[in-house]
Amino acid sequence: MFQKSPNQTKSLNERKMFRRLAVGGTLGVALAASSLIAPVIAQVTAPAAVVAVATSQPDERYRIGPGDVLDIRIFNRPNLSRDAVRVEGNGMIRMPLIDTEIQAACKTEGELAAEISRGYIKYYKNPQVDVFIKEYHSKQVAVIGAVNEQSRFELQRRIRLLELLSYAKGPSPKAGQTINIVHAPPSLACQNSKTATEESATAFVSYKLSDTMQGLPSANPFIETGDIITLPEADQIYVVGNVFTPLTIPLKEPITLSRAVAMAGGVKQDSKKDKVRIVRQEPGSATRKEMLVDLSAIEKKHADDVALLPNDIIDVPISGGKSFMRSLLSTVAPSISSLPVRVIP
Repeated sequence: MFQKSPNQTKSLNERKMFRRLAVGGTLGVALAASSLIAPVIAQVTAPAAVVAVATSQPDERYRIGPGDVLDIRIFNRPNLSRDAVRVEGNGMIRMPLIDTEIQAACKTEGELAAEISRGYIKYYKNPQVDVFIKEYHSKQVAVIGAVNEQSRFELQRRIRLLELLSYAKGPSPKAGQTINIVHAPPSLACQNSKTATEESATAFVSYKLSDTMQGLPSANPFIETGDIITLPEADQIYVVGNVFTPLTIPLKEPITLSRAVAMAGGVKQDSKKDKVRIVRQEPGSATRKEMLVDLSAIEKKHADDVALLPNDIIDVPISGGKSFMRSLLSTVAPSISSLPVRVIP
């Protein structure tokens, strides 16, 4: 009844095998014993508890996001089954007979199957639900700068920085000593929004490129949805926020705060000049700290100018509170949308 492309035949056979294994309460054994079935599909029978295999490894299961397309099967209920269900921008989907929207974003296939199954409990006894991802569209990242192949990537699994860099064919000969990750704002469907201070402290992280290339755990993090990885050719500083020309400045010679702001065309009239932020990475760490500087006092010679360090981010705030992340992203990666998209299976 449901048409499948040739490359999905294997998945369909595996799901049928899984259904037979699940009968008689052997679901936990099947999950623990079969490395073939478990990664492909998750089947649940409500109201039984979800079975999980204990592990000390990080959770590398793919989590559904906005734009992903799902196939959803209700066993013996073809009138309720759905093909090509697209997850909306707010992370939700709808299913027949269930009055409320169902949150799909941030859930694994198994978790969403369990959620849908609970929604049908009042209509059917032990509803069995299969969920699998038909198309991956939500987990997009980008690698730009001094790499051999700049590109966007759609992730179908979790991946670490070094492996992602290999898909971009590695650093080019022009690459400097630093690799940066610009984190996109967190999805509101997954976690609470951050304050401006928390956002600026975690939005931009730098690592020594040599440490990443050696695979050191401290410099080889998991990549998250929306991350932009940049490899500058030399040490840089970033001037963002309410200036006339937000820009990236190569740090070829010592530069002070006031000079960097001047190179960005100066601040606009509605800027908070007494609360200019310098977001600085602590030496030998991926942690960043924030300093508030009174630029007006510096200009009036009432305070010393601040010497800038590699990877400093200068954020000139506006009275209306423009998003730090939006300004940073537009400065660091203005043309990502023109890059080709490749899939990492």
